Amino acid sequence: MDEMHYAPTVRLCRRRFLHIAAAAASSLGLAACSSNPTPAPGPTTSAGAATAPGSSTPVVIGVAISTTGSNGDTGTYQQQGYQLWEEAVNAKGGLLGRPVKFLFYDDQSDPTTSSRLYEKLITQDSVDLVLGPYASNVTAAVAQVTERYHYPMIAVGAAATEIWQKGYKYVFGLASTTDLQYSTLIRDVIGPLKYSTVALIYEDSLFPISEINGAREYLKKLETKVVLDEKYPPKATDLSSVLTHVRDANPDVVLGGTYTPDSELIVRQAKELNVNPKLYAFTVGPGDPNFVANLGADADWITSPSIWEPVINTPGNAEFVQRYESRFNRSIDYHVATGYSGGMVLDAAVKEAGSLDRDKVRDALANIRLQTVLPGEYRVDQTGAQIGHVMMSIQIQNGKRVVVAPKNLATGTVMAPTPPWNER
Repeated sequence: MDEMHYAPTVRLCRRRFLHIAAAAASSLGLAACSSNPTPAPGPTTSAGAATAPGSSTPVVIGVAISTTGSNGDTGTYQQQGYQLWEEAVNAKGGLLGRPVKFLFYDDQSDPTTSSRLYEKLITQDSVDLVLGPYASNVTAAVAQVTERYHYPMIAVGAAATEIWQKGYKYVFGLASTTDLQYSTLIRDVIGPLKYSTVALIYEDSLFPISEINGAREYLKKLETKVVLDEKYPPKATDLSSVLTHVRDANPDVVLGGTYTPDSELIVRQAKELNVNPKLYAFTVGPGDPNFVANLGADADWITSPSIWEPVINTPGNAEFVQRYESRFNRSIDYHVATGYSGGMVLDAAVKEAGSLDRDKVRDALANIRLQTVLPGEYRVDQTGAQIGHVMMSIQIQNGKRVVVAPKNLATGTVMAPTPPWNER
């Protein structure tokens, strides 16, 4: 991310700082999230007045998320983060004396389906609040619905810069926008290695395109030459022609704008075709535990931007990791952490608002500053884009994710150049 993301935050007045710190502590201590009323009949009014504290009527939070389709794995992890937070807040008595309850639908990784389901959540299910779906292209479609109904939405599973260039007032980012996500890897890994040529390969959809657009700007600062710039179709099942072009271009670095399925496909076919640059970097993929599980030793040496890692020393992170792995019996990845952190931010915003009024919650989301389990802090600019989160870079080493940048968060150093496939 940009240097601005490492800058110390401006001091809040003592009263406001203590109030928000208390909200953060409440979330980390497994406190509750609340809801904002809808125009539907029930225990809340269209003006946003909550039921009395101590009511057993739940605060219903609506989410349509990918649990099947091309993003089914990563969407499921984000949903598990939501579920873990739901259990945590309810264990502490809920918010404003009310239990929290999620209402989930599977959007099948489809933007149109997700938009339709959010409309249903708002107009038919009368949910109190919403949290965001998974994937930038899905979130971009859903944002039009939540904006129309004035439902504040934390875009937990999206980071495409373009989302925050639409003038929305009710959409808030959680992680660094895509124009920043490759910044640390390019500045702190590729720069010191002095690699001079790069191939850009990426899926032809919103998030990967936005990631690569951001990467181009940072590569220009290094005066690195782009020797190949090639898109491929979404849900591609054969990328051998793209990788043949990579081999012919012979770059030092391959930067991919990827999701998990295509990043795994690239590795498999690169091995078959003996495509062996000095460094591989993918966006989504290496942070997913399935990446190593599915690729074995072939996953080693691959680098990636990272939003969050289980080893970082953020407040409550170690406990959060332990609780997740005990609850779900699997290794954790950043999608779980973003889901959980999205709940924490919503919790703090409702408490700051002091009610379940959606406009007041919106205003709180625009102004609070909060540390979650993610590095840096939740802090947005006037467009709602996230500016307080800190990006990291990881590399798979001996089957483990190692933080290699920035230095203050690193748990190891980058290994390069990548050895030939037949020497691994």
